[in-house]
Amino acid sequence: MPAPHVGLVRIGVDVGGTNTDAVALDISARISEHRGVLATCKTPTTPDVTAGIETAVRKVLDLAELPPHEISSVTVGTTHFINAVLERDVRRLQRVAVIRLSKSFLREIPPLSDFPPALAAILEGYVGYVDGGLHIDGSQEAPIAEEQVVRQCSAIKENRLTAVVVAGIFSPIDQTFRQESKVRDIILRELPNVDVVCSHEVANIGFMERENASILNAAILKYARRTIKGFRAAMRKLQLKCPLFLTQNDGTLLDAASAAKVPIRTFSSGATNSMRGASYLSRTGFESTSTIVVDIGGTTSDVGILLPSGLPRQASAYVNVAGVNVNYSMPHLHSIGLGGGSIVRQTNEKVSVGPDSVGHALDTEAVIFGGPTLTASDIAVASGRVSLGDADMAKSISEETIHKAQSRIKALLEAAIDVIKTSSDSLPVLLVGGGTILAPESLKGASNLIKPPFHDVANAVGAAISQVGGTVDMVQSVANQTQTQAVGNAKSLAIRKAVEAGAAEPSVFVAEVESLPVSYMANQLRTIVKAIGDLDNTVKPKEELLDNAEDEEGDAKVAKNSSLEAIEEPPVNHEKYRPRIVRIPGSSHLEWHISQIDLNYLADGCYVLGCAGGGSPGSTRLQLRDQLRAAYHMRIVDESALKADAVIYWGGHMGSPATSVERLNSTETVSAFKVLMEYLHHDSFDAVVGLEIGGANGLEPLLAGSSKFFDRPIVDADFMGRAYPTYWQTTLAVHHALELTPCAIDSGDGKSIVMTRAPNDEIVDRALRASCAEMGSRVGMAARPTTAERVRNCAVLNSYSLAWRIGRCIAVAEQTNTLSQVAEAIVQEAGGSDSAKVLFRGKIVGVERRLWKGHSYGEVIIASSAPGNELDEDETHSASHHVKPVAQGGTLKIPFKNENILAEHTDANGKQSIIASVPDLICILDRGSGRALGVPEFKYGFRVVVLGIACSPRWTDVPKGLEIGGPKAFGYDDVEHKPLGVYRKPRSVLAEFAPDT
Repeated sequence: MPAPHVGLVRIGVDVGGTNTDAVALDISARISEHRGVLATCKTPTTPDVTAGIETAVRKVLDLAELPPHEISSVTVGTTHFINAVLERDVRRLQRVAVIRLSKSFLREIPPLSDFPPALAAILEGYVGYVDGGLHIDGSQEAPIAEEQVVRQCSAIKENRLTAVVVAGIFSPIDQTFRQESKVRDIILRELPNVDVVCSHEVANIGFMERENASILNAAILKYARRTIKGFRAAMRKLQLKCPLFLTQNDGTLLDAASAAKVPIRTFSSGATNSMRGASYLSRTGFESTSTIVVDIGGTTSDVGILLPSGLPRQASAYVNVAGVNVNYSMPHLHSIGLGGGSIVRQTNEKVSVGPDSVGHALDTEAVIFGGPTLTASDIAVASGRVSLGDADMAKSISEETIHKAQSRIKALLEAAIDVIKTSSDSLPVLLVGGGTILAPESLKGASNLIKPPFHDVANAVGAAISQVGGTVDMVQSVANQTQTQAVGNAKSLAIRKAVEAGAAEPSVFVAEVESLPVSYMANQLRTIVKAIGDLDNTVKPKEELLDNAEDEEGDAKVAKNSSLEAIEEPPVNHEKYRPRIVRIPGSSHLEWHISQIDLNYLADGCYVLGCAGGGSPGSTRLQLRDQLRAAYHMRIVDESALKADAVIYWGGHMGSPATSVERLNSTETVSAFKVLMEYLHHDSFDAVVGLEIGGANGLEPLLAGSSKFFDRPIVDADFMGRAYPTYWQTTLAVHHALELTPCAIDSGDGKSIVMTRAPNDEIVDRALRASCAEMGSRVGMAARPTTAERVRNCAVLNSYSLAWRIGRCIAVAEQTNTLSQVAEAIVQEAGGSDSAKVLFRGKIVGVERRLWKGHSYGEVIIASSAPGNELDEDETHSASHHVKPVAQGGTLKIPFKNENILAEHTDANGKQSIIASVPDLICILDRGSGRALGVPEFKYGFRVVVLGIACSPRWTDVPKGLEIGGPKAFGYDDVEHKPLGVYRKPRSVLAEFAPDT
């Protein structure tokens, strides 16, 4: 009989799509050679996941000869809940009611707007609005009106819904009014048998993504309770009376009752478990540095980074799950199509590996198992590095094929490691997963290459060793306290949350701290803190939620409705698509009637023309898309259609991006137009022209001109031809000063200001921005109406046509798998090689950002791809179509103030030269998607193409243009603007696609 263990034993289980892994781990023996691993088990995942878990746990208990009383906890990592969403299974999902809290905002973009249509059809239940919401400074937009909540409860009851999401503006910072919690209490009083999810308990700042995550969470609550109750039943069969935990996406624990309330936090825990398990098993001693973990499976390899804290590096603010953007914690992973089942092909002199795979059929398809398909596993066996299958079968593989395939595998892994790193420094690399047989002996970028013991069950080990965490994301005033004190308050709160969640207080430490000032808000600091600690085995988790979980299967008995797939929008042939151009009745002029396809092109094109600034058009695109679906229309006309006496309104948004991500796109610009119309005694106007084509403001004229509001044509023109950080940096101000006032701003919730006059144009922007900060940090702006003559002689013409053409280039490249050539296609649409140029190709290797006076300053550094490796292998076939960039080798530095200012090249010998500068356009495209990268998306490792486009002569034909929009306007007094090329007026979409008659 084995001796009892000094420390209590933990059971870790990881349920994957193919296998269920389990380990028994004695934490007290972590410094031993076997790292405390007492037994391991790998069994096929069964349709009945609960039975599979019971089988795996029973086996490790038997192998280790462990009595049930020595088990301190069972921790499960599972993909069960995310699979319900991925498979769009109506048997496991339920319809959701959403109650939004805001008196004045959130109406324009309804819930589920960016969900895949088939998934939205399953989940959509009811949408209601209640007064409430907060401003960015924590003050109330409006108090909760209880009678409104009660009315919403009646509607929820009528619709027979039992899952409700409550989502309020800035709810994650609501420490005083607790609006969401107050509404939840009222709902539960009126409807005691419903589930209510408060968005602030699910995710952080970013309203739409937080609401999306909350909807997914609510949709699987009933199924999650049944499943977790089944896990508990399996434990009872094994006579295990210890607590049950589930692992979260960030590597920390959730007790079973909490997991039943927020199952979404377990969606992507498998990758995190693998990384943490690999670190624990390797005994690397690299606690002072980050460590890369490569998990090689049968079909794909996942690459992530463990921070010195022992937690995985988290993805950027927003991630995509099942086609839905969410903002809860998720590990940052880079996945490539390389695994044991990857198919190896030889074409002429080239050998490729993956990304397609034989998958689960490896034991019948691979050569070493008598199959017809050459796989990466066959290469590993043929090289003599592993014994698997029948090695004699692999003898027919030539040495040349083996060498080339191994070289390709090495290149794929090295490229993946390079993408995931945040600097060029080499880091330790841990290899785990069943596909580690493919890995070479060394990898570029790896200081050490380690394959730890028990690497094939690292995910289950990671589950067993999980710790407990507490996270806060709060905005505090630093008017009456120092920044250090504010950060200290956040740290204390995070530590308290970790202890309340079950961490042993002496073991808790602060693992992550991030502080950033809130733009356009004086003395406001946003702080994000995560604290973690070891599990306190003396704390008994709550189980009442599971004890009360329903036994009935409910929706599980409903047959899966595959017909919902038909809801997905049919594909569009982007090469053949023609926009709808019609003749204006009684006129020889044309109108371009915008479609959803046109809108998508315009959104992508506007972001490119934003030169990394202007904000993402994504939210406005959704708003306008919904208007088109509701049969409203938008129309664009050529400047020639304007009458001589036309009154033309123009404007757009001003304010902090931190406010925009909570309030969503609304109608502030429309409200500002109305304020200015009232001041000027205008009953109407004739047309709308754009302030700036770049970024989100490029779509604002479509909103004002929509038939839902003013029903006026939008002129194919704007006053920048790009994006600039300030309102006065316009071609109108270049040619005609003092024509910005009178102007108006409106906050969308009843606050408006009219500025009647100013001594110069610059002070107009400064005064409005100061007012904007006092009005909630986001306003719509309407400038002094302009004339047809000013538009024709001062505006950048056909800018919407150019944005449309750029967006279509991206769509065509994506559809035809020619994304590697999208820059060349854009060059042609922008006037050809005399007017636009590929400036540089490479990888982002450095990013610096700082906030000053509401603007984002900094620089991005791009290193040229290594000689012979400038193109990914799948792009090699198109290399002949690539134009030679203006600069090759060395690095390119691009400083920015919201938008890119100039491009400074440093060659291999250290020689520096400016190859482009404002007012010419400098755009950075992601080589993976072909789309623009904005300043918020700049991140180490992105492969990019830098594009330069000649600016309109509106900026250069008089000296004042360069004074306002050239390098000196940004403090670069020693930089003289040298024209990038010869500007060519973009081809008009209206003229090209005009009807024949």
